[in-house]
Amino acid sequence: MDGFSRMIVELLTEVGIEEKNIFQRVSVELPGFYRPTKEWDIVIVVDGALIAAIELKSPIGPSFGNNFNNRTEEALGTALDIWTAYREGAFCTSPAPWLGYLLLLEDCPESRRPVGVREPHFPVFPEFHDASYAQRYELFCRKLVRERQYNSACFITASHDSSNLPQNYQEPAEDLSAAQFLSQLLNHAGGVIHTKK
Repeated sequence: MDGFSRMIVELLTEVGIEEKNIFQRVSVELPGFYRPTKEWDIVIVVDGALIAAIELKSPIGPSFGNNFNNRTEEALGTALDIWTAYREGAFCTSPAPWLGYLLLLEDCPESRRPVGVREPHFPVFPEFHDASYAQRYELFCRKLVRERQYNSACFITASHDSSNLPQNYQEPAEDLSAAQFLSQLLNHAGGVIHTKK
């Protein structure tokens, strides 16, 4: 994910966000409501205002089932936690932050294979029938945005031995592409900088 992180930082600086306001690996803790803090992968704070927070995830095999359940629970919990903290004033006078979720899934036969579901009491939603883990992740990312848990999500796949990322990847869904994700982030960040000037 380092290549994607570098690209995001470079593009943010091009729209006027100073690098000193972009945090990665250090100073990435943000307050939560249900827990004291949560570490994000990229945090943007300008003049004491939280502009954006981005999660970067890269699940790989062989435990796609466990990974999928863990990622969904984590992402939903994180969104609920930060939006509740925002509502309760944890970020002072910050405008609503932009939340992004970027997921890079290993492209392999196991992630593309249809997966069955158990329905001992009630039927699952039809879109999950015979959906591969790749399809499940795509649905998940799309639903995160449609349910307004995150402002934007990006879903990309790449084989495990891709040594020249971020160039060697696939985008299975146009509405979850890197271009739309970055465009929304940069429009938000650039708009905030323009307003502050």
